[in-house]
Amino acid sequence: MKKIRIGLFGAEDSLEIMESVISQYPEFSCISITYWHDEEIPEKLTANMWDVDMWLFSGQIPYGYAKKWSGSSQPMFYVPSSGSSLYKTLLHIAYQQKIEFNQLSFDTFEPSVLERVFLESEIDFQPVYLKHYEEEIPTDEVVKYHYDLWKEGKTLAAVTCLKNAQHELIKLGVPAFRVLPAQSAIVSTLALIRQTYETMHFKDSQIAVQMIEFDSFSSLTKDTFSTDEIHKIEIKMTEKLLVYTKKINGSLKSAGPGRYIIFTTRGPLDEITKDFTVIPDPTVLQLTGDDAVTCGIGIGQTAYEAEINAGIALLHANDHDKGSWMVVFDGKTITGPLGQPEQIIYGIAPEKLQLLSQQTSLSVVTLSKLESILRKIGKSEISAHDLAQYMNILPRSARRILTELEAKGLAQIVAEETLHPRGRPRKIYKIML
Repeated sequence: MKKIRIGLFGAEDSLEIMESVISQYPEFSCISITYWHDEEIPEKLTANMWDVDMWLFSGQIPYGYAKKWSGSSQPMFYVPSSGSSLYKTLLHIAYQQKIEFNQLSFDTFEPSVLERVFLESEIDFQPVYLKHYEEEIPTDEVVKYHYDLWKEGKTLAAVTCLKNAQHELIKLGVPAFRVLPAQSAIVSTLALIRQTYETMHFKDSQIAVQMIEFDSFSSLTKDTFSTDEIHKIEIKMTEKLLVYTKKINGSLKSAGPGRYIIFTTRGPLDEITKDFTVIPDPTVLQLTGDDAVTCGIGIGQTAYEAEINAGIALLHANDHDKGSWMVVFDGKTITGPLGQPEQIIYGIAPEKLQLLSQQTSLSVVTLSKLESILRKIGKSEISAHDLAQYMNILPRSARRILTELEAKGLAQIVAEETLHPRGRPRKIYKIML
């Protein structure tokens, strides 16, 4: 079995604890990367990103910084400081240092997390001094917060999640205790990493089929309109697609004039489309400006299922502009067009929409897209102008959809908005699917 390569990232003492736990699990291998200043994180991640499958951070702070500033595509996890990790530190303070909890200052934790810890421990106390922050924060600011409280006599010690802060506070004479990763918290995080890896591996090995169409006649001029020229264009396109097919570890077959099918697995397509959000760069497909290809991608557990889904995706792509790409996943979820600023995700023909389609002149696909758009914008009101933009159709087509729904009692005009003094006010429809 291939080992899961974990990149451990954090302070040296935290990594020693994490390494000792991971060494008990033969399915993992790890490399350890220490840092001292937050600014080092992106550079160190980038330098090691090809050597790991997952990242595991010793705490929330380096994790948050890495998520925001690094370009790493690997999944990231961190060992939570709450729960067993915090209990361990508080027990040490209470029983060995004899310091009461109301004489402590805390950082990093959400107020609700600390309150829950004391509530579950049946301790009648709510933390008074807490420096909570969502984004990365300068260490100096955290140190100043704890130091000022201690200097004013409001606290006797600080509880911090930052090694740098603990180091500086101790230099200033402030008793500082750091929340280190607890073994049980590390084990729980490793279980999540294992589950994520298995899910990713399963997804990558799914069958994927690309069904590609292009117009052989678009490249012809009036003087070269002949079957020989069409045949030459087909040969050139086949050569280009063969190169592309090799890049995604697939196999190519022709499905008639201007149509090709590529069989591969999900992983390479996922990577080349950036998780099915963009169309691959034209240079990858070796296409020129005249080679507008329309593509449907199908994902499935079997080659048959994936090919059926690819055909459905191609039909939906043809509903859009030439050169559109759509994807149908194994759960019959449709997404696309890829590369558009507003992509729509919707399902295939639920029974409710089939009934509504029978009541109106609108197709199930149109109703499904409309339902998806309303779910995406989080409200049931929409104008024809906005609907046209989301569906990538003409405003008059959007108005026809809304007036048809209104006529059948599935929509009603609830407001009007005037954007320009001389323009016609836009009607806002409330959709009731």
